[in-house]
Amino acid sequence: MERTQNINKSQQKSLSVPTELQEQMIELQMNIAHLELTVERLNDVVTQQDKHIRNLQRQLQLVYKQVESQSADDGIAPFDVIADRPPHY
Repeated sequence: MERTQNINKSQQKSLSVPTELQEQMIELQMNIAHLELTVERLNDVVTQQDKHIRNLQRQLQLVYKQVESQSADDGIAPFDVIADRPPHY
């Protein structure tokens, strides 16, 4: 019985006094929590950027379709580098 009481007291001491290992464990847990938060934030940013990129791609496709549907008579003339040289060349 006396030995059991001594073991319980030593266990209580080890639990009540933070050891170096316990402090390291707490620090690691805090670092993991911080990293998890960072990953969540980065995921949100990537999700927003993905939506923005998809929207820009759709807009670009519409612009391409508009350009392809217009002919030279509709106001867009083909560009010729040789014929359209500025006079200072």
